[in-house]
Amino acid sequence: MICALASSVCFGAASVLQAMGARAATPGTGGGVDVALMGRALRQWRYLVGLGLDGTGFVLQIVALRTLPIYVVGAALAASLAVTAVIASRLLRVRLSRVEWTAVAVVCAGLALLALAAGKEGHREGSDALRWALLAAAVGVLLLGVVGGRLPQRPRALVLGLGAGFGFGVVEVAVRLIDGIDFADPVWYALLVGGGAAFLLLTSALQRGSVTTATAGAVLGETIGPAIIGVVWLGDRTREGLGWLAVTGFAIAVAGSLTLARFGEPPEVDETGRVVTAGAGTGAGPAKGSGADAS
Repeated sequence: MICALASSVCFGAASVLQAMGARAATPGTGGGVDVALMGRALRQWRYLVGLGLDGTGFVLQIVALRTLPIYVVGAALAASLAVTAVIASRLLRVRLSRVEWTAVAVVCAGLALLALAAGKEGHREGSDALRWALLAAAVGVLLLGVVGGRLPQRPRALVLGLGAGFGFGVVEVAVRLIDGIDFADPVWYALLVGGGAAFLLLTSALQRGSVTTATAGAVLGETIGPAIIGVVWLGDRTREGLGWLAVTGFAIAVAGSLTLARFGEPPEVDETGRVVTAGAGTGAGPAKGSGADAS
């Protein structure tokens, strides 16, 4: 559980830096998924530091997924939004509303309930059909990005966000299914394709649409599906008689994270660290002072 929470902290801090780097990158033309955007974002130092934190978080996530049920790790990763919100409130002087502070507390309470109710990870290896289905899902994420990138602005953010969440979900399940280095195993390719597609779609969604909508879609995509797969196909269980507590904890942790979805991207700041726009998303207006409430 410690690794899952530490991973959440790394991802939460990384999202602050990556989103600022992605928004600072020169935008491309057109409304589709901008493949070249990743290259431009990599020239931003904040984005690079964020990637480093993502790498550390991913290693911690692997350790957690090998020892905990997927539903616990998924909820902990969604809780990275609470970490981002707290960092934004302290370092960027963003004022959180009472609802958002309550959501942070709700996320923590949900994780506490999950920690109490969670059993050990399942030990089913997963069938060959599940492995190939995972690769097909990873390819499907790429296709979803192609289709979603051509949609009008409002539905585009949701579709790209969901696609990114599905891609991260593929990574979660793939980590559980990998058993040694075997490049004939389709799970390895599902891991690479799903992870790469997820980063591409999420980066495009952050720059080209509503951050709140995109992040909410990503949270839903990366938590619910993998949790079901873990329970139904991989044998994840709760402690005896505490299934209801695990479901409750999972639900309120995800619900609290959705309330904090606007922190999928923090406010933009100038060179002095002063907040210059609030509610970082397309169409965000100027903040009313450095402590503006972006709710």
